[in-house]
Amino acid sequence: MNQPTCAQALLAAKTLGLERLDAQLLLLHALDKPSDARAWLLAHDTDVLSDEVAQRFLALSLRRASGEPLAYIVGYKEFFGLTLQVDARVLVPRPDTETLVQWSLDLLQAPGMPPVPRVLDLGTGSGAIALAIAHSLRAAGRQVQVLAVDASADALSVARENARRLELELAFIQSCWLQEVSGLFHLIASNPPYIASSDPHLAALVHEPLEALTAGNDGLDDLRQIAGQAPGHLHPGGWLLLEHGYDQADAVRQLLAQHGFLQVQSRRDLAGIERCSGGQWPA
Repeated sequence: MNQPTCAQALLAAKTLGLERLDAQLLLLHALDKPSDARAWLLAHDTDVLSDEVAQRFLALSLRRASGEPLAYIVGYKEFFGLTLQVDARVLVPRPDTETLVQWSLDLLQAPGMPPVPRVLDLGTGSGAIALAIAHSLRAAGRQVQVLAVDASADALSVARENARRLELELAFIQSCWLQEVSGLFHLIASNPPYIASSDPHLAALVHEPLEALTAGNDGLDDLRQIAGQAPGHLHPGGWLLLEHGYDQADAVRQLLAQHGFLQVQSRRDLAGIERCSGGQWPA
């Protein structure tokens, strides 16, 4: 049987329903080439694949066609300029969450913050938020103390490995939200579960850990817990920033106001959706 060329393999992946970019990244992965080598594929579209590479690419394509996230298949995800290792123990970091990171950085570098602020990332998962904050501030010549918290020991293992690989010093605690956390922080950031348990969109997320996605009938259960617990862990003037669903901004702003936060506001993601809401604890 004739072996396919690069171009023919990509065409076959298209018939399986794969997006062209996904197919290209999977083929590069099968070829043991970096993800930024797409130009190589164009220059070598008539190269014939070995049987081993062709079979590997077909297996990867079938996994993607079944709905498995690309990041789980290739084992990494780019987030805020970092390459994070991910697998089925953690959610795949989303570009939307970069809004939360940028807001955090804006506050941490604003006048009035101490020279070495304390930051808490609740529900760290792969460590995406905590690592992006620590890396960005280090690059800016700023110091910071970051504590990453997750209820899942498996998730913390992934986050610790990412921190080790990126040579970033973070502290880690296993805790259900703030239950095991002590001390005060200048900023608490969290991307908690916020999907309603009956949301039909969950059917498309079957490969990701359900406990990191759903939060009760209205998707607000964990957001309520965090908003209620955070005041006891914030310095006067400290901030709580929360990522939430596309239609939850008003409800989250009300939660923050009810618990005594001031300057309650929301920030929009690149799609123009109110993706994060936050407030400042009274000074």
